[in-house]
Amino acid sequence: MAQPRKEDLVTALDIGSSKVSALIAERNEEGEPLTVLGTGQRESRGVRRGYIADMDATERAVREAVEQAEKIAGLTVEDVWVSFSAGGLVSKLASVETNLGGHRIEQTDIDDLLAHGRSSIDPEGRMVLHAQPTLYTLDGLRGVKKPLGLHADSLGVDIHVVAAEPSPIRNLDLCVRSAHLEVKAIVAAPVAAGMAVLGEEERELGVALVELGAGVTNVSLWAGGLLVGLKSIPFGASDITDDIASAFATRRAQAERLKCRYGSATPSPKDNHEMIEVSPREADGQGADTARITRAALIAVIRSRLEQIMGEVGAALTELGFTGPIGRQVVLTGGGAELKGIADYAQAALGRVVRVGKPKGVNGLPEPHSGPAFAALVGLATYAASDPVDVRAISVGEAQGKRAKADGMFGRLISAFKSGY
Repeated sequence: MAQPRKEDLVTALDIGSSKVSALIAERNEEGEPLTVLGTGQRESRGVRRGYIADMDATERAVREAVEQAEKIAGLTVEDVWVSFSAGGLVSKLASVETNLGGHRIEQTDIDDLLAHGRSSIDPEGRMVLHAQPTLYTLDGLRGVKKPLGLHADSLGVDIHVVAAEPSPIRNLDLCVRSAHLEVKAIVAAPVAAGMAVLGEEERELGVALVELGAGVTNVSLWAGGLLVGLKSIPFGASDITDDIASAFATRRAQAERLKCRYGSATPSPKDNHEMIEVSPREADGQGADTARITRAALIAVIRSRLEQIMGEVGAALTELGFTGPIGRQVVLTGGGAELKGIADYAQAALGRVVRVGKPKGVNGLPEPHSGPAFAALVGLATYAASDPVDVRAISVGEAQGKRAKADGMFGRLISAFKSGY
């Protein structure tokens, strides 16, 4: 088979606190989902709470994960789209308006408006990751998707901006480039994950996406097709693992195995009668006898940490204004969402309808990479393939086709939701 053209390839790289994963995919005909050509994964040893803590260890994991994906795909890649999952993300809207004098709107008017929109972005010392046009406003009428060809005295647009602290972004960029890969763009993980696990109607009507990562839990709100609120919680699934290791004096690797194989967020009557063998940590090079615990004891440790995390998630949802009729649906994703019974536990703890979101919308995704732990990776590839438009790169006179495509993908921020948030 002939190798795909370079411009048809998309490579996604998700650098998390527990794993570094890569995905190489091929664009198909317009409207068709991506086809996955290769995936790779390595343990992440240099990332803490989403931040680069060891450059060499992270660079090595990046290189090995990409090389594994290249080997499976049978080709070599030069550039990647990278996700950013650490805290400190900020999402807001910037608005810009211009007078037209009542004449018919031409493409040059739209391009000029978007180009001038760059000056309305105030990152307040942060680094802008996304600056994308949403809905247009004609003479005060909000919610216009395609103003081209209409008459108006004034034309405005809202620009959706996602920004982060600059130092972590620079460290992430440097780490990937040190692995001899060009960084096409750094994308906020909640934006990527939302593309993979949320349906278009969910993003329109309003939904909360909770990413239970290893070191960070990101809570993001979506409405009108856009991410409209963000908050990061510095706890995650690795804290549950550490609690198990501490409670039963075992190694982290063993604790992770216990959590995945026997752990659950919801107890059952038989848990007190089911015994689990636990290998204790070795002390001074001397082995120790294997201990036995009940499954109920393991679940009690897990639920203790979950109570804290869900309490923080509930507080974040309230702070972000996710209440009332629009605050009813929550989607869980990330590696922590693979814990048995997590949806039922979260539904009881948050008092909202909860489901676990798995990545969708691509062809050929391997079974081991089809769970919620890989939502950001798959969504990142989908986001990259959508050819997203950023107003910082817009100049007067850009092609009409690309602009119309951007309106369809990132538009429709309903004013009712905007005022509600």
